[in-house]
Amino acid sequence: MQAQNESLNPQSVDGVFRALADPTRRHVLERLSRSPASVSELAKPFDMALPSLLQHLKILEGSGLVRSGKNGRVRTYQLVPKRMQQAEDWLGKVFSSEVESTSR
Repeated sequence: MQAQNESLNPQSVDGVFRALADPTRRHVLERLSRSPASVSELAKPFDMALPSLLQHLKILEGSGLVRSGKNGRVRTYQLVPKRMQQAEDWLGKVFSSEVESTSR
């Protein structure tokens, strides 16, 4: 059953939670919260091969948490705050329902 409000549909936020489950991806999101960054800028703090970081970025982009654009040869990533807000809304709904049911 598809919920009318996608932000409250658990299936619509599964990808967000999967993306957030990895510490490397969380670190990338923290970095992008300051400003958009190129792949090379995002790769600097990590001791991993570039294809590995690109896989993390692909997962983040697939979850809708980031988007990328290409200007010449440089690919830049930036946050998509609306997607995180949808996950926060879903969590708020779940936990507010739980609080209501336990306070009866």
